[in-house]
Amino acid sequence: MILGHEASGVVDAVGADVTHLRPGDRVCMEPGIPDFRSVETLRGMYHLDPAVRFWATPPIHGCLTPTVVHPASLTYRLPDSVSFAEGAMVEPLAIGVHAAAKANIRPGDIAVVTGAGTIGMMVVHAALAGGCAEVIVSDVAAEKLALIDRLPEVTTVDARSQDLAKVVAERTDGRGADLFLEASGSSKPHETMIDLVCPGGRIVLVGMPAAPVGLDVVALQAKEIALTGTFRYANVWDRALKLLGSGRIDLKPLISGAFDFADSVAAFRRAAEHRPDDVKLQISL
Repeated sequence: MILGHEASGVVDAVGADVTHLRPGDRVCMEPGIPDFRSVETLRGMYHLDPAVRFWATPPIHGCLTPTVVHPASLTYRLPDSVSFAEGAMVEPLAIGVHAAAKANIRPGDIAVVTGAGTIGMMVVHAALAGGCAEVIVSDVAAEKLALIDRLPEVTTVDARSQDLAKVVAERTDGRGADLFLEASGSSKPHETMIDLVCPGGRIVLVGMPAAPVGLDVVALQAKEIALTGTFRYANVWDRALKLLGSGRIDLKPLISGAFDFADSVAAFRRAAEHRPDDVKLQISL
């Protein structure tokens, strides 16, 4: 099976009815192709279409090939200031932007993000771009925390040696965070997330635990906390590209290495090492 679902490239040819793209355009591609006639698509939730065909999700092949044929409506021109390497990062960034949109961020909010992996970092960037004054990020990987700690609005918490609840209380004068965005996929944050959120706050679930988790419904109700889940993204790729093009979000520090296609095996071997300071490795054709 051909892998790959995060990509950028150059338009080789367009269909007769395509007017917004032309050969030679630098582009990135949204990898989920829905049934454009489905109820979900017509309601604007095309990412939830049960028939969606998503690159590198069996049995659909991915994009690690010299060429792909892709719907023009899911293909986006890169701003001149955005490199191909950054363009290939729009897919995970879109997950963060979608989560930030679901969070209904208000200017000056303080957010907690659990998980400083690739998706967690994208959520942090999107939350800050969306108006958060501060994001408190918790993880067990010091190397990942060091990467995101470069942002002045970020407070990092090493969950191995620090108490997240104590830090949140200190940073919010005991009130609790306005937002809680879970991006680790671990079940542990679910045990305390309600306690960390202020009355009337919001919780957005981005990570997916491997098994069902419990929820204190009464505690959620007593604080009137809004809880929502997210799945991939919809209608945010243009916004993600604008944030990159304007310089509001800089993803270059998260590109840990680049390999030629001929060295793809070495790239996958590197990825399999799970180096603690690696975020994204890229292959160029």
